[in-house]
Amino acid sequence: MNIIQCYAPTNDSNDDIKDQFYERLQSVIEKCPRKDLTILMGDLNAKVGIDNTGYEDIMGRHGLGERNENGERFANLYAFNKLVIGGTIFSHKRIHNATWISPDHTKENQIDHICINKKFRRTMEDVRTRRGADVVQITN
Repeated sequence: MNIIQCYAPTNDSNDDIKDQFYERLQSVIEKCPRKDLTILMGDLNAKVGIDNTGYEDIMGRHGLGERNENGERFANLYAFNKLVIGGTIFSHKRIHNATWISPDHTKENQIDHICINKKFRRTMEDVRTRRGADVVQITN
């Protein structure tokens, strides 16, 4: 099993910085044996949206909003590497899809993602967002 955790540049970042990030991510993915389960997750700062036209093999129609430039880069990388975007596959209430909400609650984005190789797609049972900063509670 391979686990890749990453933090991508924002959509407003310089194109050279974004190119460098995606080239490096591609080289990391290429080092993962295709026969192994690969989980890629993190804050990708990528809105993939609900329109999966051209990307039906790697994403469902349960994203949020419209795809941005980072979302296009992200979707292309995943299509090339045959990785599935988990948060777009399962239908949930809108609040369980949003991974970022503006302080005034007027904007919601789905920019954090968890993805796996397409060949392991059937092993993924659900992906949803848990509200609040305190997701884990530790007790003595």
